[in-house]
Amino acid sequence: MSYFNVRVYGLLLNKNNEVLLSDEFEVGRHFTKFPGGGLELGEGLIDALKREFIEECQTEIEVVSHFYTTDFYEKSSFNDSQVISIYYLVKAVSTLNIIPKEKAFDFETGLFQSFRWKSISTLQTEDVTFKTDQVVVELLKQKF
Repeated sequence: MSYFNVRVYGLLLNKNNEVLLSDEFEVGRHFTKFPGGGLELGEGLIDALKREFIEECQTEIEVVSHFYTTDFYEKSSFNDSQVISIYYLVKAVSTLNIIPKEKAFDFETGLFQSFRWKSISTLQTEDVTFKTDQVVVELLKQKF
């Protein structure tokens, strides 16, 4: 049985024109993506994105504008679902409660997620794991 997997991500840029990346280890594999995650039943896109930022970064965000929605077929890397990802430009409205790392997958003991800033000028498609995120990297580079 196949089904849709709707995901929502926030593109948080700082004053140095860097974007926040999330390095994670889950289901036996390492991957890098933008902060965000899956919708829960009964939840809207914006509410889901705000929830994800509170869960992952302990910060409240405001959506600035829609940036991109998946416009091609992408099978999930974790199951048989078709992934549909929606990306928004966001800004923090409270203090970003993370300790940014310098290198990928620099996890604190017992945690399997870390964050780091990456300059858009040096950002490359290989810096993120999933196909849709790679499309977004190209679009970020064009826009910023």
